Amino acid sequence: MIVIHGLSESLLHVNGEECPVVLRPGESLLRVLREQAGIMGPKGGCENGDCGACTVLLEGVPVKSCLVLAVEAIGKKVITVEGLKDSEVQKAFHEMGGFQCGYCTAGFIMNTYALLETRPDADENEKNDWLSSNLCRCTGYEGIQKAVNLAQERIQNNHPVRK
Repeated sequence: MIVIHGLSESLLHVNGEECPVVLRPGESLLRVLREQAGIMGPKGGCENGDCGACTVLLEGVPVKSCLVLAVEAIGKKVITVEGLKDSEVQKAFHEMGGFQCGYCTAGFIMNTYALLETRPDADENEKNDWLSSNLCRCTGYEGIQKAVNLAQERIQNNHPVRK
């Protein structure tokens, strides 16, 4: 267990790079990523875990970074949507218009990536279950569903999830 009192200098491993940060004990991973590491992909939509716009991967598991203390990420691999550049999932969202305003898109991409890494042959129920933790207030989800299906098809046809 990591114990921090007051301000503490530390390193976070984000998208394959070490990011020096100064942590306060109660600071969320979302705030530290945005305000100190300059990583803007995760968004603070609700900051109480409802919308999923802040989703990142922590050791390969999708988490809502607004609910994770930054100190919990010390010594662990954090991947944000910026770390998935040129992935099949990101390409599929772009090609299928799996977004409208874009605010929620990073969260959907992160959950889709994690889903297809662990369950590349997920059925419709599994896909809907995985993506139900993310909200989009602009679209009817049709473009998002098409993007997930295209990414899954490409991955099943031997394209790696991440290039």
